Amino acid sequence: MKTTLLKALATLCAAALLLPATVQAAPSDPSVNPKALAALKRMSDTLAAAKAFTFKSSSIFEVPAKTGQFVTLFSNAEVALDRPDKLRANMVGEAPHFDFFYDGKTVAAFAPHTKVYSLAKAPPTIDAMLPDLEQETGIRFVTAPLLLSNPFRVMTRGLTHAVVVGPSMVHGTVCEHLAFRSPGVNWEIWIEKSARSLPRRLAVTFTDRPNFPRTLVEFSNWNLHPWLGAGDFVFHKPAKAAEIPFRSVLKSAGR
Repeated sequence: MKTTLLKALATLCAAALLLPATVQAAPSDPSVNPKALAALKRMSDTLAAAKAFTFKSSSIFEVPAKTGQFVTLFSNAEVALDRPDKLRANMVGEAPHFDFFYDGKTVAAFAPHTKVYSLAKAPPTIDAMLPDLEQETGIRFVTAPLLLSNPFRVMTRGLTHAVVVGPSMVHGTVCEHLAFRSPGVNWEIWIEKSARSLPRRLAVTFTDRPNFPRTLVEFSNWNLHPWLGAGDFVFHKPAKAAEIPFRSVLKSAGR
């Protein structure tokens, strides 16, 4: 994948939608509650078993302004995934408004308001494409583990603490609230207490950064059996759209 793509996605999501890679926690660590891991594993198994799924999300994240102050931005997304090699996202809000396509061969970003787009070659699977983003830039989307074929393996890396906070309601859905810690990051997840065990909320605090910036993501409209076609993930150049570098696409989209 081209470096221009990766830098652009980093520009979009840096300090807001990212998690560092770390080292696997020792299962015998008394600070890691097995019940918290079991709940996380059930969620992982649900997502891993789904050949395809769609969801919507609403995010609140803090990013540094030029003045040094951290400002709070709001963003919404609609995501569609078809394993092993298709991903689509539509992002709107105070973050750049653009559509993202991955069809197993190519990634594309399109800013509909200004009709500009960019293309780049990509690895052949979602599991390879998302880590490639991390390898080239040192960052990754905070929701990336949920999109991989084995979320649990990624989300349990580096854990120093895992706690069952207790039952909680997220927009009328009964959830289990879990809290985890690893070097440089504290994160919490609210998992639906049902046979589906789907994630409903994710909160991340970056403890290795000034002001401890936070990100909050809420998930809704999960569909584990969507009707998706291969063409849904292919970018089709709109009439009169112009190709420009990825960084310019994001700037044109509003950031």
